[in-house]
Amino acid sequence: MSTLALNPQCQATLQQWQAMIDSANLSELPALLAPDVVFRSPMAHTPYPGAPVVSMILNTVFGVFEDFRYHRELASADGTSVVLEFSARVGDKQLKGIDMVRFNDEGKIVDFEVMVRPMSGLQALGTEMGQRLGAYLAKQKG
Repeated sequence: MSTLALNPQCQATLQQWQAMIDSANLSELPALLAPDVVFRSPMAHTPYPGAPVVSMILNTVFGVFEDFRYHRELASADGTSVVLEFSARVGDKQLKGIDMVRFNDEGKIVDFEVMVRPMSGLQALGTEMGQRLGAYLAKQKG
């Protein structure tokens, strides 16, 4: 993992996130999330708010992705955001994407936005996530 120009609290959170990904264990994820965190899905036009919902989404998507790997990390000039480029597979569909993560002053994640390409990979991801979380997420949106 490269050293980025993030503020120290954000850098510590990013290192914890990377360690969880590397160990395939996201059990400590709730401790990294601000209570009012939002998740911005590549499949939905409105964000999903709240730490419990975001934790559920990220744990589920990590279970859907196969051969998940981060490739590049880019930090914002203000040291409170990072873009993480990744690749993964969903079934027989390869995909590439980015996680855009914004932190608060305490280093907690406040915004987690995902973008995915190509369309065939996004569709495979959306189908699998819908099967696993569709009813749960619909209930969260009210």
